[in-house]
Amino acid sequence: MENKIKRSWQPKKTPIQKEILAGITGFFAISYIIIVNPIILTDAGIPANLSVFATIFSSFIGSLIMGIWADAPIIITPGMGVNAFFTYTLVVGMNLTWEQAVAISIISSFLYMVVAFTPISEYLAQKIPQNLKIGITAGIGMFLVVLGLEKAGIVKSGGSRSLLAMGNLLAPEVILSLLGIMLTLILFLRRVPGDFIIGIIVISILGNIIGVKGSNVPNIRLTEISKYSEIVAQGDFGQLFTLKFLIAIFSMTMILVFESMGILEGLLPVKSQFKKAFQASSIAALLSGFLGTSPTVAAAESASGIQSGGRRGAMAITSGLLFLAAIFLIPLLSFIPESAIAPVIIITGAIMMQQLRFVKFADFSEWFPTFLILVLIPLTSSISTGLAFGFIVYPICKLVVGNYRDVSKVMYALSLLFLIQLVCESIIG
Repeated sequence: MENKIKRSWQPKKTPIQKEILAGITGFFAISYIIIVNPIILTDAGIPANLSVFATIFSSFIGSLIMGIWADAPIIITPGMGVNAFFTYTLVVGMNLTWEQAVAISIISSFLYMVVAFTPISEYLAQKIPQNLKIGITAGIGMFLVVLGLEKAGIVKSGGSRSLLAMGNLLAPEVILSLLGIMLTLILFLRRVPGDFIIGIIVISILGNIIGVKGSNVPNIRLTEISKYSEIVAQGDFGQLFTLKFLIAIFSMTMILVFESMGILEGLLPVKSQFKKAFQASSIAALLSGFLGTSPTVAAAESASGIQSGGRRGAMAITSGLLFLAAIFLIPLLSFIPESAIAPVIIITGAIMMQQLRFVKFADFSEWFPTFLILVLIPLTSSISTGLAFGFIVYPICKLVVGNYRDVSKVMYALSLLFLIQLVCESIIG
């Protein structure tokens, strides 16, 4: 009987063709990181023509580790938000060199590994209230929806008047995006196999016919890979025991541990995959520092592949191999417009937000912390910030209504740690 119960918790096997298709879909959804991450790290002083290789190699190796070690459908890439913290907080804000920021990343990732490979990780995951987990899933979904709408051109920065504003609906790329949303939605609702990838291909072809192409890709020459060693294993630990370094290490460790925990809790289709997926993510984050880039995390865009049927590590391995192939195929990315990717991201986000139906809306002490996570993740473009506010407010709400016994000691401790994190980020930012 015990063996039957254990087997029931294992991921269901899916056809390898479905996993490969899911890996392709997930790769296209996150492929922009190959271009965007080097651009952000350039402001930290890391040459874009070299950090492109670091981005590709860290994504390739991280996704392979995730697929082989954890057998989980999660793509690993340098984290958006984490790379901004690396560049604009550590280097620009604190006047550190990029080599010192790499040292901070390596130490923080090592501490992340300590948490991941001890019972602490599962213990923390078990003590997080269910409504907050739902808020994390829905918040990531809302983040993807906003990201997708921006890529589609349907919304844009509102400037000084508002946070967001309506884009030009008559612009060719917006019309193409709207067509893509309708096509992909129809395919999804009709349960057509390969719905997302079909939508990407059709809209990419139409886009190139009418002159809407992808983003300008870096001009990369493979011969420059010989210079890649210039950014490998360049961490500068000289100021390790200074107060500035210690505060930065604490903040980045909190970001890595709880952003990764939140993403994996929100995305994994089989919860028994969490422990090894968390471990795989921590190993990849540590290696990324030696490879010359900001820490890797589980990509929220993995949800696109999961919604395409990805359930096992084959999806992550497929995406990882495509990252490696991208060294030779980067120019082809210019033929995939954002209008083709946006519909997949938007629909995936909407699917994740369906988890809100399980929230206890009638209990405002449960709903309000969940609400904060839901809105602050997309509004701040930071999963860790959304988590911080939700986790801080949750025990406060329970104390006010007299249900303080419903809050575990772990949640009180996490609330305090998140409060310290926000204060530290404000000091160093």
